[in-house]
Amino acid sequence: MSSLFIPSYFGSIYEYSEILKSEAIVFEMEDNFQKQSYRNRCYIFNSNGKQLLNIPVKDKNKGNSQRKKTKDLLVDNDSNWQDNHLKSLQTAYRTSPFYEFYEDDLLKIFNKKYSYLQDVNIDTYLFITDALQISQQYSKTEEYIVNTSNKDFREFSNIKKQPTKTVNPYIQMFDEKHGFIANLSILDLLFMEGPNTISYL
Repeated sequence: MSSLFIPSYFGSIYEYSEILKSEAIVFEMEDNFQKQSYRNRCYIFNSNGKQLLNIPVKDKNKGNSQRKKTKDLLVDNDSNWQDNHLKSLQTAYRTSPFYEFYEDDLLKIFNKKYSYLQDVNIDTYLFITDALQISQQYSKTEEYIVNTSNKDFREFSNIKKQPTKTVNPYIQMFDEKHGFIANLSILDLLFMEGPNTISYL
């Protein structure tokens, strides 16, 4: 059975644990954009604790009651978000066990010019699946179906509706200072565990 996900920005560990179990990936392309969701943000671990990385988007619908679909959302590149996110990742993880191993491929995302948020998210999915050496195949929806026949993981994009899971802690960069933080971006796990990420998931 296929599993349905909303493409997210360097998705959460919980999300990728389900992606890994899925027989086939279907990406929702017809959803309406929701602010403060994993569609355009992720969380990493820096010396101050949990840090938000947020991709600014152009909201041309201000004052318009019609909702905008995520696939039509434009990235606001005037903010230099790529430089800022890259610097944040370098500061947080450059001394982690596996950051250097993935840095060259990561740089391709932060040096590429994007127009649409959805293209960023698909590229982050391809980066992670390549790093984990798992299938990169996916299909896209052509209409929004409320009650889908697929396994439905679309709520994983909603920060406030994350599943309750008991997880085994792994060593994190700043856990001695802040304790273990669960369900960060998959990048946190990847940079700490490298090829062992799959075993953890």
